[in-house]
Amino acid sequence: MRVIGFNFTKVVAEKMKGFKPGFGISTNINFIDIEKEGTDIQKEDFEALRVSFNFSVLYLDKEKKDSKKAEVSLTGFIILMASKEESKNLLKDWSKKEISAGFRVPLFNFILKRCSTRSLQLEEELNLPLHVPMPQVKFGKKESKN
Repeated sequence: MRVIGFNFTKVVAEKMKGFKPGFGISTNINFIDIEKEGTDIQKEDFEALRVSFNFSVLYLDKEKKDSKKAEVSLTGFIILMASKEESKNLLKDWSKKEISAGFRVPLFNFILKRCSTRSLQLEEELNLPLHVPMPQVKFGKKESKN
């Protein structure tokens, strides 16, 4: 299975009025649909699949768990080139709204890689705390070699 395409179809970033510290952060990836995709790339033993997803980061009030204080949501799709056997298995599992770990883990990793960078940019623009800590370089005294 290879990724041959990726696109965002909807990008939402919103901070509610009166946003203050005291929140919990929830990050989710939901698969919306998996279907066959027609492409210009024709290979005899392969099929293209469109995997639609939603990646969201919710800032929830700690006291009122249902109360959303801010949100970053990215909806999009991935186009995969899979063997006919892989395609058949994935579509069969999806008919039960399931995805086997062999497919789910690489898809999650790809979505996290592509969406985390975009969501961090949007969080920074809205002055929201980042859902993933950014690495920092710390300067200190050099240790002497004795």
